[in-house]
Amino acid sequence: MNPPIRVGVNGYGTIGKRVADAVARQPDMRVSGIADIRPNFEVLTARDKGFPVFISGPGKEEEFRAEQIEVAGRLADLLQASDIVVDGAPEGVGRENAKLYETAGIPAVFQGGEKADVADVSFSALANFDQARGRKRVRVVSCNTTGLCRAVAVLLPAYGVEHWEATLARRAADPSEVGKGPIDGILPSFKIPSHQGPDVQTVFPGLSITTAAMVVSTTLMHVHVNHVRLSRPPASAQEVVDRFRASPRFHIFREGDRVSGTPQVMEYGRDRSLGGRPDVMENVLWENGIHLKGKDLYFFQAIHQESIVIPETVDAIRAVLDLSPDAKSSIERTDHALGIPHPRAAS
Repeated sequence: MNPPIRVGVNGYGTIGKRVADAVARQPDMRVSGIADIRPNFEVLTARDKGFPVFISGPGKEEEFRAEQIEVAGRLADLLQASDIVVDGAPEGVGRENAKLYETAGIPAVFQGGEKADVADVSFSALANFDQARGRKRVRVVSCNTTGLCRAVAVLLPAYGVEHWEATLARRAADPSEVGKGPIDGILPSFKIPSHQGPDVQTVFPGLSITTAAMVVSTTLMHVHVNHVRLSRPPASAQEVVDRFRASPRFHIFREGDRVSGTPQVMEYGRDRSLGGRPDVMENVLWENGIHLKGKDLYFFQAIHQESIVIPETVDAIRAVLDLSPDAKSSIERTDHALGIPHPRAAS
């Protein structure tokens, strides 16, 4: 059996810490270390979990040592000790880090806050796993784009898509981002399409899609209202429900589950604790929120912005390093390690 792949994580915030936890659960991977610019409660938690801690950017070693954090080295040392690096740095910083990774000769997986041209390919596991195989730089698309791409990957091969319209109610901030707003307001984005539509097209070139977005006063999740004009109509809405339910990384709530919105979805996530966290890594749909009118399909989906890209990032690592024969095998392995339920047929 081959030794586990050594994965370095540069940036230990909302995404980086979840990536590290997910990698640590994979049988074919291990965390070679995490890097961050300054010590905080997240880095202290990384230390307590046994992850080697490295310093990135202009971080000062004395600040880490003052917090009783043993420093394993700087970012260059982490890159030397790793087979691949996942960049979890703040939006825009990854582009600068890309130069460091290229100099070190190490493949890198970026997050969706970076522009698409930071990488060779934009990635969604259900859509284009093979396109990322062996690439040096891969970008996992953003949380909203990941949710849309998963849905496209289910519907496009089955029915074709003439046009897709999505209206996004975006959360205002992550729970820890106390400096963001609005506190009491809804802020429409007047740009049509919003950036998510063109971003989906980096994974599905030629797809006709228009997105619009607004920011709402919540930290919990995003919600998408989708209207899809299909090329070939399904026999019924139930057929579509069954197709979503049979796909990995979708969770369909039934009417009897009494889940009316995102607060109950997140409570479900807390009760379930996927991968040791109160996260919801699947696209969440409601069975009674899927409607079919001829070729026009309407459905709502909720996206947990903190965690939906985590299994995609693990799959991207396998694709880049050619560790899996196909997408299905990688997805099954990732999801089993994280406790994401296997798709089940409708009863």
